Amino acid sequence: MQARSLLTADAVRARAAQMLEIGLAGGLRHFTIDLDRMDGVAEAVLAVTRKAYPALEIPFHARWRHFVLGGADRWAKLADAASWPDRAARARAEFDLAIVSVLLDAGAGAAWRYRDAMSGESIGRSEGLAIASLDMFASGLFSRDAGSPFRADANVLAQLPLAALTSAFQVSDTNTLLGLEGRADLLRRLGKLVAERAEIFGLQDTPRPGGLFDHIAAQAKGGAIAAPAILSAVLNQLGPIWPSRLELAKIPLGDCWRHPALRADDATAGLVPLHKLSQWLSYSLIEPLQRAGLDVTDIDGLTGLAEYRNGGLFVDYEVLRLRDAADAERAHAVDSLLVVEWRALTVALLDRLAELVRAKLGRTPETLPLASILEGGTWAAGRAIAFARRPDGSPPLKVISDGTVF
Repeated sequence: MQARSLLTADAVRARAAQMLEIGLAGGLRHFTIDLDRMDGVAEAVLAVTRKAYPALEIPFHARWRHFVLGGADRWAKLADAASWPDRAARARAEFDLAIVSVLLDAGAGAAWRYRDAMSGESIGRSEGLAIASLDMFASGLFSRDAGSPFRADANVLAQLPLAALTSAFQVSDTNTLLGLEGRADLLRRLGKLVAERAEIFGLQDTPRPGGLFDHIAAQAKGGAIAAPAILSAVLNQLGPIWPSRLELAKIPLGDCWRHPALRADDATAGLVPLHKLSQWLSYSLIEPLQRAGLDVTDIDGLTGLAEYRNGGLFVDYEVLRLRDAADAERAHAVDSLLVVEWRALTVALLDRLAELVRAKLGRTPETLPLASILEGGTWAAGRAIAFARRPDGSPPLKVISDGTVF
């Protein structure tokens, strides 16, 4: 099935590599590429990695990292204190939390802050969104049972009022959050879809996003599941929640865009799949599966993430250069050729960067997977150079986001 072939990590990697080849041959409309500057990027990534993880024992880039504040793992503390009937029950709760939290995680904008009641800190951006979503989850905002807060029920999500999210995110006239309505709509779509697909999401419980754990666990062979199979489950089972974008043979393609330079000898010609949030979610589902006793293999089968910190890293270090400098001042739609080029090039360059970083450390993909390089790593280095270049730490290119892509 041609459409389904785009709902894979392999398709993301192959099309991104094709975009890079076109760029290196000078064939892209908006960017030129200078690979000689990649060594400097690798050194920057190593510097922030060593600072954050001096022993170079680097966890995966996943939502769970953002639940650690001041050295304390907020979710682990809550989960370890709870009584679970079995490991699968905890895994379902962690799937619920990861799915809801990641869907709420599109860029917050530079102005928004979340005041954390426990520490009194005001936290912005992804970390603030994470702690806010964890607080919502822990308080039972998404649960139908007051006595069992650590769950997200389909019927509660489907009817989630915008006011509940507005209040939980502490949004006001002076504390605005980008794309709030888009986030609320996404959670409602999630709830409706999960309720309609009880045969997937209700195998061991009433329908809840966490039911995806049972669907994925059932595919394990000899107790092992490959990471790309997690992404396939996420894309095929959750794909319809995304706002209507491109479809092929009535199958929604999610985070997939058009670029005329991409060649293929079938109906997928000109299509560039990226699946950023779905891959971020897939990375975040690895640890719950591992805690439940499953062996997750081929973690490098997933790709780097086409988002503005990783992408900004390559623009700010001038691996990627705009053909028209004025494009740095303009705001660009998510489906513009410039943004599609930028995001695809980011994925391909992250693969090249991973090879450089491993070579410098004498590591292999098995001992230092891409997921750990992203965490160490590229995301933090992208943020660091952004703040060094621009006081507000904004990305080097302006993208008009609806709260469902970045």
